[in-house]
Amino acid sequence: MSAGAGRTVRILGTHGVPAAYGGFETAAEHVGLHLHAKGWRVVVYCQVPGSGAISTDTWRGLERVLVPEPRDGWLGTASFDLTCVRHVLASAGPDDVCLTFGYNTGVFNTAQRLRGIPNVINMDGMEWSRRRWGLLKQGILLANERFAGAVGTVLIADHPLIARYLSRHFGARRVQTIAYGAYAVTEAPSTPVTDLGLTPGDYATCICRPIPENSILEIAQAWASRDRGIPLVMLGSFDAGDPYHAAVLAAGGDRVLFPGAIYDPDVVTALRFHSRLYLHGHTVGGTNPSLVEAMAAGNAVVAQNNGYNRYVAGAGNRYFDDGPDLAELLDLLVEDRPALATMGAFSRERYAAHYTWSHIGDLYEQALLDAAIGMRKKDHA
Repeated sequence: MSAGAGRTVRILGTHGVPAAYGGFETAAEHVGLHLHAKGWRVVVYCQVPGSGAISTDTWRGLERVLVPEPRDGWLGTASFDLTCVRHVLASAGPDDVCLTFGYNTGVFNTAQRLRGIPNVINMDGMEWSRRRWGLLKQGILLANERFAGAVGTVLIADHPLIARYLSRHFGARRVQTIAYGAYAVTEAPSTPVTDLGLTPGDYATCICRPIPENSILEIAQAWASRDRGIPLVMLGSFDAGDPYHAAVLAAGGDRVLFPGAIYDPDVVTALRFHSRLYLHGHTVGGTNPSLVEAMAAGNAVVAQNNGYNRYVAGAGNRYFDDGPDLAELLDLLVEDRPALATMGAFSRERYAAHYTWSHIGDLYEQALLDAAIGMRKKDHA
């Protein structure tokens, strides 16, 4: 029997379950299901469009609190988060623990602190530092990071470099490192691949937001610098009216395929599984879900050379510093099947050792128990 059996965890900060948006929703879903299987009562706050009263239902054993929110964007998110915190204050029992993903509205988490409700906060990889937000939004995010860091009972970093940053600002005692998880992909149908006009094993993949900090332009330029015999499939939503996107599209030419943003998980999984190698250009953000998912599919990884990527993908994969460096590396690797097979096997082994959802779920459970015990000790001190 789990030590958390009978306890209640309330999951905030995401759009809810089932996951349909991104990494935090996926983490909330898988961690929630893992905790439910170990005997926890799991309550997930879910943002739904429209207006009206809060309602509840269940999904795969998870209790969903459905919070209507008519507004999109930041205003809608802030309103939803505030409503969720108010619901927690009105509903939480003495053994409840909150698990909050992200600090976009970290100022609201002061309420849990004042009420003595333990709150484990995933601190979201220094999200405020991303250039794409602009100075005003970066400032708002940084302020909320500082609020969340000050009032969170346990602070989760998804990477040791993020843990070091959080420890420096908020003290190491409350910081724990828990990465992102994935499920192993050991087989996948080839039909989703052939439907896109691709041959299994005869293409490379790059899956990410098309923004400068993900090195998309450098990757497209390096790949298209010569005929590599196979295409690079670059998933993402590209708008020819955006100057950066237009530059990437022009650089890729007919050697890079741009099928758009594909959200069907079965298609994306098949594309990963049958890919010859995976290119990863992220320069910030801690442990990246797309990189972990590529490793879970056994991809050989060629990643931008920084501490985030090197820690996740490990010494058995390969790294590039800039576009010309990547072009030279691709010249050596694309047709070297034995080297790529060795890299792919290493990816699988590293994934199995560190990034399974079972392992990640156990770490979150321990963080929740630590938060509950720590708050109880403080109350009785």
